[in-house]
Amino acid sequence: MKIRSAIAVVLALAPAAWSGDLAVDGACAGPPRVTAPAAFDQATTELKWDEDTFRSSAAWYTGAGAWVGNDFSTATLKTSHVKILKFRMYSRGDWPNNVWDGFRVGLFDFAGNVPGSRLWPTAGGGYFFRPSGPSGHAWVECNVNWICPAVKFVAAQEQYYDWPNCDPWSVDANDTFREHSWNYYAGVWSPLNRALIEIGPFYNLKLRVTVETGHTIPAVEPASLGRVKALYN
Repeated sequence: MKIRSAIAVVLALAPAAWSGDLAVDGACAGPPRVTAPAAFDQATTELKWDEDTFRSSAAWYTGAGAWVGNDFSTATLKTSHVKILKFRMYSRGDWPNNVWDGFRVGLFDFAGNVPGSRLWPTAGGGYFFRPSGPSGHAWVECNVNWICPAVKFVAAQEQYYDWPNCDPWSVDANDTFREHSWNYYAGVWSPLNRALIEIGPFYNLKLRVTVETGHTIPAVEPASLGRVKALYN
């Protein structure tokens, strides 16, 4: 049964820039502190922009092609490249329809400080992941285990299904936008706070990645002269 505590809000942006509606669960009064998942070990690092608090969860009425994500940089980790071990998102299994439906996960390039082409997965529209087990508010996570060739990247979630048969994304209770959360709709990436300015504060996504440092991208060995000749014989 659909929970009717949602607040339906029409987003008003630039002409033709947005045609989606948003459903929002009831915000907490004095949002509780939410404990983050423990890191795997000392060799791993969890990248995040939320402050371990929770304000609300939200879902688009039209979910296909609607992404939200955080940009991250590994420049301060003093490593050539990182292996992205896990994607983590704070969601809930009891709203809006009391079941986990699943969503797509993707990693995007962030060259020029704007989300760009998809880096992972290299084929298809994104990795489909359906959580299981926990109900209510919960961190859900899926394995990635992929060495990222870029220092800057965006970890993102596509809702995939339309409301109410979908899994929501969440934002923290920090009223300061840290300028690292994004949304994608109608082929355009824009800062999350701009898209939701009419109904804010909706700022920092509770979306994280766990990475492992100390990785390098295998070099591509040049073809030998004999091999080059063989290709043209």
